[in-house]
Amino acid sequence: MKMIKSEKRFCTCCMEEHEVKTVLVPEEATFKNVKVGYEASCFYCDVAEELYMDEQQMQENDIRLKDAYRKEQGLLTSSEICNIRSKYRISQRDFCILLGWGGKTITRYEGHQVQDKAHDTILKKIGRDSEWFLSLLSDARESLAVETYQKYLDAATTLYEKNQDLYLRKAIEASYAGFHGNQLFHGNTELSLDKVVDMIRYFATSKQITNLYKVKLMKLMWYADALSYKKRSFAITGLVYQAMPMGAVPVGHNSIINLKDVPCEEVDMGETNAYHFSLKEKTSFEFLSEEDKKILDIVIDKLGKMTKNQIVSFMHQEQAYVETKPREVISFEYARNLQI
Repeated sequence: MKMIKSEKRFCTCCMEEHEVKTVLVPEEATFKNVKVGYEASCFYCDVAEELYMDEQQMQENDIRLKDAYRKEQGLLTSSEICNIRSKYRISQRDFCILLGWGGKTITRYEGHQVQDKAHDTILKKIGRDSEWFLSLLSDARESLAVETYQKYLDAATTLYEKNQDLYLRKAIEASYAGFHGNQLFHGNTELSLDKVVDMIRYFATSKQITNLYKVKLMKLMWYADALSYKKRSFAITGLVYQAMPMGAVPVGHNSIINLKDVPCEEVDMGETNAYHFSLKEKTSFEFLSEEDKKILDIVIDKLGKMTKNQIVSFMHQEQAYVETKPREVISFEYARNLQI
């Protein structure tokens, strides 16, 4: 028995006014043929030395029992369902409209009724995917008041922008799923997007690198990973590189430069746009080891002053590029013959 609080009140057990304790006591019950344990909330009367409940506690304990069952079955608890709805600032009724469910469904799920697995899967998805919520909200727009719709839109948009980097990372990681089995493709290193971001930022802060645009950056990244593999038998980032017309380019490069904290600026060049990388403020690189930085410094010293055309030409002379067919993955086996 665990005491939660003690307060002076009329005790319906001994029918006198005195300090009554609110306690939690371990209980065990069977729900839907599953035996579960939970903590029940009760009052304890010191005079009668007995436990008892009022009507509100009975209702709360019914939810406690069902939440214990939910946890046992891997389902969302009633409070977790409530939290999902609350973060979108949406009412129970309007949440049902978005999901195409009966008007009281969410009210019941946040209370006494245990949801089925199909509905639970939908609730979990909407809890972690604000982009999907925005899609459902758009479909339900005509069923909502203008002010209400805007309130839900603002809340979901804020969540989406906050989690956008997470979505982007998942998409990049998904594009790398097929390369896990070949260490010569990823340089014997598991993909680390944190290291990718730190590597780009490290290059972007260097005063020894001139005109750091996308083409040049991609080459510097490949040289850093290849040199690391040559020296240590593993790359820094785990990126997989393809042989493109301008040289080595990592898979997912267009998404990589949009990752949070990558200092990328889109520059209007007239007929086209270019992507420039520069970082002037002081920063730390917590995901790069001292050995990683030493390798990056070698690459900067050897290639940092090269123009785009010079580094492309230099890359085209690498055995790794010469021996790899256009658009195919560059094997790290060629790193042993690296020119730097």
